Amino acid sequence: MANSLSTKQRRAARVRRSLKKVANGRPRLSVHRSNANIYAQVIDDLNGKTLAAASTLDKDVKGSGGNISAAEAVGKLVADRAKKAGVEDVIFDRGAFLYHGRVKALADAAREGGLKF
Repeated sequence: MANSLSTKQRRAARVRRSLKKVANGRPRLSVHRSNANIYAQVIDDLNGKTLAAASTLDKDVKGSGGNISAAEAVGKLVADRAKKAGVEDVIFDRGAFLYHGRVKALADAAREGGLKF
């Protein structure tokens, strides 16, 4: 077995590799979704720091974690927290997930919240 990475890990690495080419020092809005919850982080890769984060586990987000309305709430919350941290321009990292459904809803809500990507 030449490669020990799973298909999902290789796909996420491929997406992240292509993002690094165009990032130009911008922070990365990274999204992870599970069946029950969705998580978003604004990460400064140059310094290795998380600048803002939000998930459906936060008390500020109401409702179920596994639906589109909760993903929209997380997108607006992470955009608000990122703007308070002084971040407006980010690059969107969908990881190994398709840009569809909850991931797309989070991205659209983050754009409405004022993030540019």
